[in-house]
Amino acid sequence: MRVEEKLGADKFNTDKDNPHIIIDQHPRDVVAMRRLVSACPAGLYHENADGSIRFDYEECLECGTCRVLASGTVVTQWNYPEGSMGVEYRYG
Repeated sequence: MRVEEKLGADKFNTDKDNPHIIIDQHPRDVVAMRRLVSACPAGLYHENADGSIRFDYEECLECGTCRVLASGTVVTQWNYPEGSMGVEYRYG
């Protein structure tokens, strides 16, 4: 089974009122932003033509990659979702 197929089996319970990751929409650290675009395993960070970031936390794998690579620069807040929210890994 390919990684994409395994990830496709996951279930996401999104808390639309309380995002668990908040980013700076106009970051000054372009290098950190580009690291997120290439390193996020879920592919949730995208750089727009104008240099702004498009980010969708709704299918976040909660791995912490963005927190480690860009905390305090691009990522202004990172928390785990509230109980019963977020990713539910399913396999088999």
